Amino acid sequence: MSKSITEVADQLEVEFDRMIVDGSDDELFASGYLRGHIDLVAAQLLMAGEQDVDKFWDEVDQSLQSNAKELAEHDWELVKKLLNRIRKTVEHPALK
Repeated sequence: MSKSITEVADQLEVEFDRMIVDGSDDELFASGYLRGHIDLVAAQLLMAGEQDVDKFWDEVDQSLQSNAKELAEHDWELVKKLLNRIRKTVEHPALK
C-alpha cells in the first residue's frame, strides 16, 4: 500500500527532529529551510484534500525551485543534497 502525504510528512518530521540532535551545522540549516517548504506544501495539499505523494514531492520541488535564488549556491547545494537523502530515507526506510 502506498503512503499518504500525512504519513510522509510525519516521517519527515522525525528525520528533521533527529537532525536537531545529531545533525551538523549544515544539516541544521538545510533541514530548517526544507522543513518550512515541506510543512507549507503538506498543509496546502492536505487542506485541498490531496493525498498523492508524487504530487507532494512535485510541489516541494517546485516550491524550492521558485525560491532557489534566495540561497547562496553552496546553501542551495546543501538543501538539494539533504532533500534527496531524506526522500530516499522516507521512500526506502530499509536503506537508512
